[in-house]
Amino acid sequence: MARTLILGGARSGKSTRAEQLLLDHPDVCYVATSGNRDGDGEWAQRVALHRERRPASWRTVETCDLPAVLADRSDSAPVLIDCLALWLTAAMDEADAWDDRAWAAGAEQAVQARCAELAEAWRLTERQVVAVSNEVGMGVVPGTAAGRRFRDALGRLNMAMAQESDRVLLVVAGQVLAIKELAGPGHRTA
Repeated sequence: MARTLILGGARSGKSTRAEQLLLDHPDVCYVATSGNRDGDGEWAQRVALHRERRPASWRTVETCDLPAVLADRSDSAPVLIDCLALWLTAAMDEADAWDDRAWAAGAEQAVQARCAELAEAWRLTERQVVAVSNEVGMGVVPGTAAGRRFRDALGRLNMAMAQESDRVLLVVAGQVLAIKELAGPGHRTA
């Protein structure tokens, strides 16, 4: 499948499953959207474990400019994006969307525009792509307005990406459930 979205909760196995889908490709562009968290040893350990798990031949690109990666026709390697929740966090940081006043004064529209741009780039890409995202809609309602904004924005982003995906998988306790599978005439396959 050309465009696969993998959803799941924290520590559900979604990243591992995404990597498994591309193991037969010697060259994969692994896009890490986590950014740098200086001084956070636990985060550094998580990143190191992810890197150790991936084949040495895979390339890691640390960026949140996902539309540019998806539009890059000079690179035919499959793309693995891990993850959309961290990408959205960066987009909200850039728009100061955590602040109630900024949200009301245009940050909401800025975040929505970035999400729409990403969904369109996902729809138009000619590359084989796998994206990982957190499914946050089945958990506890966040106790802050900013937390609820993030949950709602991620839910809308996940829906937009799923709409444009050939395959959507949900990972729960390491078990994969197919939510959407398209194949046949008119649909791209990998």
